[in-house]
Amino acid sequence: MFKFEKKDKQGVLKITVSKEEWEVAVEKSYEQNKGKYNIQGFRKGKAPRKVIEQNYGDTVFFDDAFNEVISKEYTQFLSENTSIIPASQPNVEMNSFTIDKGLEATLKFDLMPEFVIPDLSILESKKEISEVTDKQVEEELERERLTHARYVEEDKKVENGDFATIDFDGYVDGEKFEGGQANDYRLEIGSHTFIEGFEEQIIGMIKGEEKDINVTFPDNYPAENLKSKPAVFKIVLKKVEKKVLPKIDDKYISDTTEYETIEEYKKALKENLEKIESEKAERDYEVKLLDEIAEKSNIDLPQSMVEHEVEHMVEDFEHRLSHQGMTMAGYLEYIGKTLEDFKKERKEDAQKNIKTRLVLQKIISENKITVSEDDLNNVLTEYASRYNMSLEDFKKAMTPNDFAYFENSAIMTKVINFIKSKIN
Repeated sequence: MFKFEKKDKQGVLKITVSKEEWEVAVEKSYEQNKGKYNIQGFRKGKAPRKVIEQNYGDTVFFDDAFNEVISKEYTQFLSENTSIIPASQPNVEMNSFTIDKGLEATLKFDLMPEFVIPDLSILESKKEISEVTDKQVEEELERERLTHARYVEEDKKVENGDFATIDFDGYVDGEKFEGGQANDYRLEIGSHTFIEGFEEQIIGMIKGEEKDINVTFPDNYPAENLKSKPAVFKIVLKKVEKKVLPKIDDKYISDTTEYETIEEYKKALKENLEKIESEKAERDYEVKLLDEIAEKSNIDLPQSMVEHEVEHMVEDFEHRLSHQGMTMAGYLEYIGKTLEDFKKERKEDAQKNIKTRLVLQKIISENKITVSEDDLNNVLTEYASRYNMSLEDFKKAMTPNDFAYFENSAIMTKVINFIKSKIN
């Protein structure tokens, strides 16, 4: 028997189990667990329930019986009351229990927040496309020039912009510190890859020269044991390479691209940058729309949902760290933060993630947005073309997880287009 009421953002469910229902649950627990007990004079799993209870206590099967009966009643309640959606696992409290009368228990659980999607026709977010300037085109041209640079080893003094290959050992307070050593490290002078002042002291050195480089770790350095510490790096310069950049002219363009002149190539670069900017502006616009809908929906999230999302984000981050050969503990030590600091920093993103999911789910549900086979095939065809594959061959290469990913992509496209279609 159930009795349910809402209190603030929580659901409170009182469950009453009769002595007959309780006995059925205890008997089921006995049948499932009797093989675990060794009773002298009986083969394992053959001892009667009363005998096991005499040897192990009258309540030996109660824990499993309690979990079984509460789970069954809770599941039945939710199936009969589909409008009630828990946002957390229930906290179970035993109110009363006797073998003669059965038991009463209270389950408390956070409820999914109730909210109303705002009028989509009056959303205020705007798409902002930045104009691609001639300076950006020149910068893109320079980046491409850098990708075609040659590196020529020379027997000369190191200059700014050169690449120096070095061995180094770092010392703090006269002792080597972890992570302060490397061999054959190729360093671009002027890249500011290392601590301020390190690269400048290599300028003027020649191949084979040894030198002590004195620097001070900054106050905000991630490793706590090195912050603000003076350090000495003993280095050996093993190679000096000069970066040689090609001259970009009509001949170079015609030799290396499909275009004949540098002006034609710049025009193509600008068109490509404009396409990239347009796609970025569209993605940013879609994010702003969802953020605006979530904000205007006034969603009051239960703390348990936020905590669960943060835990999921931490687990995902740990998984990604493991692929880089790092542990969470090692990463936190390196950045000088505790796990609690790390979690607090992700709370705002967690809230945003949840609210975005909730508004998307509600819009999809209220407007009965679904993905047809044609919708999915359109998405798959687009991806297949990127790999020069037919739709059928692409499908054959997919896993069930791949299909789920593309189905989600298809429905996201439909719901975003639906939102845009409603804006005046």
